[in-house]
Amino acid sequence: MEVSPNFARDWVEFADPASPQEIFKCDLTWLTSYYTCIYGAGCCGVDADKPDAGCCSDGAYYSDADDESRTLKIAERLTPEMWQYYDEAHSKMKGNKLNISEVGFDKDRKTRMVDNSCIFLNRVGHEAPGYTGSFGCVLHHLAQKEGVHFVETKPDVCWQLPIRRSFENREVGDQTVSITVIGEYERKAWGDGGEDFDWYCTGNTEAHVGAEPVYKSNKVELQTLMGLAGYAELEKYCDARVEAIRLTQAENAKRNLPLFVIHPATLANQK
Repeated sequence: MEVSPNFARDWVEFADPASPQEIFKCDLTWLTSYYTCIYGAGCCGVDADKPDAGCCSDGAYYSDADDESRTLKIAERLTPEMWQYYDEAHSKMKGNKLNISEVGFDKDRKTRMVDNSCIFLNRVGHEAPGYTGSFGCVLHHLAQKEGVHFVETKPDVCWQLPIRRSFENREVGDQTVSITVIGEYERKAWGDGGEDFDWYCTGNTEAHVGAEPVYKSNKVELQTLMGLAGYAELEKYCDARVEAIRLTQAENAKRNLPLFVIHPATLANQK
């Protein structure tokens, strides 16, 4: 069941320890929720006719030219044994570059669509001589094979999900303060396209089954987005919040005071 996205959230703001003139604004309701990716374990996919594609029905839009260049170099490490579309990527080479990118409907560059999904998505049930790969993102599989975190092998948008980093400017007198917002990549964050998703995970109770809260399960992603010092500060607030919620729920088992905004999907799953 997907909950309504229109609910109040608890936020915290603090100065970036690495750059005190800048501010982090973090969604504690999301970061202390128990969301977890359930791809391959109940994920219905954003398109009903492609449930095994998860959120890879479309290609991944690059954040900038460096992101595309990095993805291209990573793809060169893939082998035909692990990548279903190895030959497709090599069959139309432009110079020495793999053919993994294209221009999307909005004129921005993205990973190619092949057979109606991302070129890096190994399909369920695929078999071929010499192929020993498994279904899902082959860039994710590469990270597992090389013993690194997938932030090092996937395009920016892919490893950042379900975290969303956005930026705001706040006018304070004659000064402009830069605000980095860390929150949920909810359905609405995709704009008009998000309304077309047949299923979406972050607000769905089925996906709020994590063994630990988001700020812990997505620690590496948050450290990459915020820096080590920024994450360390966030972790203090989240730890304190989780403990306070535990104590409040224990002391008010019969009349839980609404001191904290718990993510509705997490709350519904726990009932």
